[in-house]
Amino acid sequence: MLTGVGLTLGSGRIRKAAASSARVETFMLRSNGWVPNNQHLPVILYRNVLESGVGREDVYEHLFGQNGWPARWRNGVYSFHHYHSLGHEVLGFSNGSARLILGGPEGREVEVRGGDVALLPAGTGHCNVGSTDDFTVIGAYPPSQSFDILRSAPSAEQLARINALTFPSIDPVQGKGGSLSREWHPS
Repeated sequence: MLTGVGLTLGSGRIRKAAASSARVETFMLRSNGWVPNNQHLPVILYRNVLESGVGREDVYEHLFGQNGWPARWRNGVYSFHHYHSLGHEVLGFSNGSARLILGGPEGREVEVRGGDVALLPAGTGHCNVGSTDDFTVIGAYPPSQSFDILRSAPSAEQLARINALTFPSIDPVQGKGGSLSREWHPS
């Protein structure tokens, strides 16, 4: 049931990200050594969007799916720097907490915890530099996009793919009219 305060799904609860309890942070990352990052699209962090806890993974998968970003995996974030050229990635942190470096070695350190979501444009470096044992992540991508794991400078073809990759107009967390539509626009 969708109401002004949220959607109830089984035992989990989704608070609309537009609610006052959610905070959205955006920032750009410049190319950093061998990590290209994305020169046109900012990282979007949604804070305190969902209730955290063991067994909440289905709630994240449902939220992403209803907004057109089908979930593809459950795991964590690799403890080595990497980025993707085949798709934009949304990471739902359903449990635990972690310190991530975004943007490649000596990039920006962010702390994420259960209830947060990160939207990483293609090319954005990310690495887990410390997490709790219960840290759980749900990964999703727009339709017809996927992921590769790149750990070195992109080829000309990979860089062109990152720069040309399309993105949906529907925000994976907030739906139509969400932060993605305000922050990600053609340059």
